[in-house]
Amino acid sequence: MESIKVRRHVGQDGILHLDLPVGIRERDVEVMVIYQSVPSSTINARSLEQFYGICTDDPITLDDRGISESLDDDLAGAFD
Repeated sequence: MESIKVRRHVGQDGILHLDLPVGIRERDVEVMVIYQSVPSSTINARSLEQFYGICTDDPITLDDRGISESLDDDLAGAFD
């Protein structure tokens, strides 16, 4: 079983259109769709100004040890 997460816009017709490449040909597949509406503010392109001051309560500090290697974890899909 594979999982694919996508964010799409539903137009005025109220129909969600999905084109999902699954890498399988000439086979039947079972598909489950779970959807959740997201606030419109998260859909709009964000500017850098919106991020100003987000680390105020937890500032990033660098010392002689540098940056922790735990921060280099795989972030694939984290910003979808």
